[in-house]
Amino acid sequence: MDQRSYAQYCATARTLDIVGERWTLLLVRELLTGPKRFGDLQRNLRGLGTGLLSARMKHLEREGLVERITLPPPARTPAYALTEAGAELGPAVLALARWGLRWAMDDPREDEAFHPGWAVLGLKAAFVPAAAAGLTAVYEFRTGDETFHARVDDGEIETVYGPAQHPDVVITLSADAFRELASGHLRLGTALESGAATATGDRDALRRLGDLFRLPARRTR
Repeated sequence: MDQRSYAQYCATARTLDIVGERWTLLLVRELLTGPKRFGDLQRNLRGLGTGLLSARMKHLEREGLVERITLPPPARTPAYALTEAGAELGPAVLALARWGLRWAMDDPREDEAFHPGWAVLGLKAAFVPAAAAGLTAVYEFRTGDETFHARVDDGEIETVYGPAQHPDVVITLSADAFRELASGHLRLGTALESGAATATGDRDALRRLGDLFRLPARRTR
């Protein structure tokens, strides 16, 4: 793959030389939630062809942002994971997500794909640390064939793709209901009351869940 450069001795320009190509930051987004197989990346990024995906991953490997690993048992299959340098892009990707929640997100468009797993980073972007003061709990979300969880510990949060070992609360809902939650058109309490979502586990942790995440007020550019 030809590597285009801004040819500027500037940290921002040098960074964009590495991650500024189309699809590159979305691949980083996918890997920020944990290692992924080639097929996982292709399935989650509709429109990214096999050849271009292969070229982008080779580029990220060459630049030291991604490395190949073997998933632990029972999978034992090849996968990609972020290196230390790649993982340090996390705050930048989250900053873009927070900006997008305020300035770029309106109603879903007909041609837009939606995967509930993308909300793994969205949970971090919408997290309200003050609302989690004194709270230690693990929340697992199950929607369609995707599962992810959030570990909250006294104002801090870690979000991970995949099931939790010992969740305090398990929320189960359809992909459509989750999209409505993510877009701000549905509140969790309303979803639980209507049956669009179900919840099991610790009642106090569930009661506090509704306050832990808040979408920023949308603005018009």
